[in-house]
Amino acid sequence: MKISSVQTSTNHALSVSSSAQQAGLGLYGYSAAVERLFDENPAPANTRHEPGRVVRVDRSLVLVAAGEDLLHLPYPLDGGLPVTGDWVWLGPNRAGERQIVGILPRRSQLTRKRAYEDSSAAQVLAANMDTVGVVVPVDRPLTHNRLERTLVAAWDSGAVPLVIITEADLADVADDVVGQVILQAAGVQVVTTSAEYGDGIDELLAHVPERGTLVLLGPSGAGKSTLINALAGHAVQDTGAVRAGDFKGKHTTTSRELVPLANGTVLMDTPGVRGFGLYDADDGMDAMFGDVEELSARCRFSDCAHQFEPGCAVQQAIADGTLEERRWNSYLKMQRELAALARRSDAAAQRAYYREWHQKVVVAGKSQRSAERGAAERQEERRAKRKRR
Repeated sequence: MKISSVQTSTNHALSVSSSAQQAGLGLYGYSAAVERLFDENPAPANTRHEPGRVVRVDRSLVLVAAGEDLLHLPYPLDGGLPVTGDWVWLGPNRAGERQIVGILPRRSQLTRKRAYEDSSAAQVLAANMDTVGVVVPVDRPLTHNRLERTLVAAWDSGAVPLVIITEADLADVADDVVGQVILQAAGVQVVTTSAEYGDGIDELLAHVPERGTLVLLGPSGAGKSTLINALAGHAVQDTGAVRAGDFKGKHTTTSRELVPLANGTVLMDTPGVRGFGLYDADDGMDAMFGDVEELSARCRFSDCAHQFEPGCAVQQAIADGTLEERRWNSYLKMQRELAALARRSDAAAQRAYYREWHQKVVVAGKSQRSAERGAAERQEERRAKRKRR
């Protein structure tokens, strides 16, 4: 096994995980379909080049699988930033070492809004995955809004979402949680697993296409590392304890990394995700809340605000129990979030929004003053009537 590095530093030690030390690009999902992708996107002319896949992205270097090698390479000088899962062209640099000379178009990518509140920028977490496994631990309260939000992002990625319930052997309420998740997941397949006993592992792998890539998403302490060890058949990731008081776990995974499995599947572990800010997720909203949007189209008025208008199909569905009010509020919250993100990205839209907001404030202020004047006048009239008596 050869490991070449273009950077040497006494204070920066580079290590390769045991999963990444298996040789051969085929271990990382290279297939006939991927070969066609490279044929359709040729490398720069007049250079000696070869295909590769990004295994892990570190702070200053990128770990790339190429042929029989794993290479620590610098970030490319142009052409965008690589993320874990990218297919890339490699070519020589001036010193004769290999470098990333091109990133191929992504057939799927998992994206979220960057964490800080005022940002309108996207953060790409993973690329070229076939299945997004949303990990739900059975031994803690189910957070419905978090599950919906993550599934919206999963649908929007272009991959197929899959809900994976973990640690089913630890709780007596497994059936109840599974039932809730099936109702909440809106048509997404649900698999129940017990990593300790190996239950559900084969069923889980059956949902990933041959030589496909599975990315796991979930909060810290959700059992992702334990599940990865069960899928790999050996200890790939450290596992950590979960606090009983608040169900929070320690980040045992610190970076996104590809892990080849024996059956040809490529697994991508991710650090625990505390929040998932949506980014341009219209397709995901359609897939996750299509029933809600269909209800909205049935209202009597096309501009229905779904509050007190007569003939509102949404309010009628909430009243008769067809639509859960919590689900409706979750939908509204995500729509407001996406609208705010769009305004931050579009200066003209933002100015129009603030003009409308200012007008509403002015009108509301006038209405309030008018109401106060009216009340004062009515009170004065009553006093005058009492005096005349």
